[in-house]
Amino acid sequence: MRVSRLMRAAGCVSAVVLVGCSSASAPAPAANEQPAPAATAASETAAAGTVTLPTGYPERPFVRVQFDKLRWRPTEGNSLGVETAVVEGDPSKPGYYLTINHFPAGVMSRPHYHPDERYVIVLRGTWHTDEGDVFRPKQTIPLKPGDFMRHPKGGPHYDGALDEDTWVAISGYGPTKATVIDGGELFGRSR
Repeated sequence: MRVSRLMRAAGCVSAVVLVGCSSASAPAPAANEQPAPAATAASETAAAGTVTLPTGYPERPFVRVQFDKLRWRPTEGNSLGVETAVVEGDPSKPGYYLTINHFPAGVMSRPHYHPDERYVIVLRGTWHTDEGDVFRPKQTIPLKPGDFMRHPKGGPHYDGALDEDTWVAISGYGPTKATVIDGGELFGRSR
């Protein structure tokens, strides 16, 4: 049951990103341009009552990832046990990525920022978060499983675990990396 909730939460990250990305509207036509017709050739030729599938499948197959079979690796720049499992994509390359990060109890990232906007859903444990360039673990805002946070591109922040191990799903569009504000270690003790 716990794995099911974790996978459902990871699916929510994908849904949040897709909804967030699809809300942009097309620019209005210039005064001397005619608006594009609303119907496409595909929809005009489809028989009444039929559905035309969007492109992508079967070239881009369905993917299923089981939480208990994830491949965990030490997260960049740490010796305190923070682990990352890549679920989709490659965070070091252009394009969509989805990772799950595991923070052991008592370990947080130190103030840093990313070159991309990131979307986070807490899967398990309490994830403690704060903004800014001053590391204050006792003044963080706790987020529980199912809670969401968006990290804006270039926004200084830090986050992690205080009293319990914590897992979070993080997605965005790479390439990504973490730049530590004071140039030191990315991870530190939160207690």
